[in-house]
Amino acid sequence: MQIPQHLYQDKYWRSALYLFMNQPSLRRCLTTKYFDLQGGIIKAVALKKLSKPWSPSEQFMLHLALHLFSSGLAKVNLADMDYLDSNNKALVHEALKIRFG
Repeated sequence: MQIPQHLYQDKYWRSALYLFMNQPSLRRCLTTKYFDLQGGIIKAVALKKLSKPWSPSEQFMLHLALHLFSSGLAKVNLADMDYLDSNNKALVHEALKIRFG
């Protein structure tokens, strides 16, 4: 999927895309089925439905990516980071820096 360059200038898009491009479960979802990049839309309902059988840590990563893009798309409990492995924790820290740094 080709990411339009202007999205990298937006901290909301950049933080969400960072997680979607670097986390294996999320990377598989970075398709036109779930994203309308020209229209500026992430299909959150469809992604949440897809993620129902995922592990709690994979669901956390999805919800965080959605939350970083738009806080109304998903609620996140940061205490759930306790369940993440070191790779996912590093991704979360970088995504938070992108969004809030």
